[in-house]
Amino acid sequence: MNTQTTPSPQFYLTAPAACPYLPHEMERKVFTHLVGPRAAEMNDILTQGGFRRSQNIAYRPACESCRACVSVRILAQEFEPTKSMKRVLAANSDVIATEFAAQPSSEQYSLFRRYLDSRHQQGGMSDMTVLDYAIMVEDTHVNTRIVEYRRREEGSGLEQRPKGELLAAALTDTMSDGLSMVYSYFNPDIERRSLGTFMILDHIRRTKALGLPHVYLGYWVQGSRKMDYKTRFQPQEHLTPRGWERFDPASMPESTHD
Repeated sequence: MNTQTTPSPQFYLTAPAACPYLPHEMERKVFTHLVGPRAAEMNDILTQGGFRRSQNIAYRPACESCRACVSVRILAQEFEPTKSMKRVLAANSDVIATEFAAQPSSEQYSLFRRYLDSRHQQGGMSDMTVLDYAIMVEDTHVNTRIVEYRRREEGSGLEQRPKGELLAAALTDTMSDGLSMVYSYFNPDIERRSLGTFMILDHIRRTKALGLPHVYLGYWVQGSRKMDYKTRFQPQEHLTPRGWERFDPASMPESTHD
């Protein structure tokens, strides 16, 4: 007797395309749809299995000749910031982080557009319109929030939506075992704040406060300098053919990326 009440997810394979991280490589992805009453449960299971979420799609690399993409998660409860990370926290002591429902705004899109134009002009998201951005934020069947980071204004207080310049934002999924940073962006003209690092540190703090073990950072791509920053947050685990294993940073050359 078949007691299954909901259909099993169907998986599909994309056609080969140029890899955005490593020259001369081709990428393929396996993906499925995250919809229906089991979407949150499936998102947990698939993320723990190395998938990432984009809108209502969960995907992971399925390249034929390359295994450079490695899923990374920080062990939040064991994490202690380094001296340089403490300086980043101090440099952003005037920033208020506020969590909201996953709803887009024109202010968010304006900052998102500045970030793409500065950092990812040739990326796959470079031509995203305001409608595309709205879909990216809203098209979710899982527990998704957006965290806004604003410079504290004099007299801003603790009102529901603080005043002050929007410096950064992070689209984040809350899962049974931690937080997954789906996508984050920031003002590219304020390098001294290291806002990308600051958002990760803030998500580690949030995960600790929730009593959960992991912050999922997506894929680290060995050989891609723009992904080097992910290995700076120790301790962390990498998903290997043997399962999640603690990563030894001594096995990699020291990175200067901040």
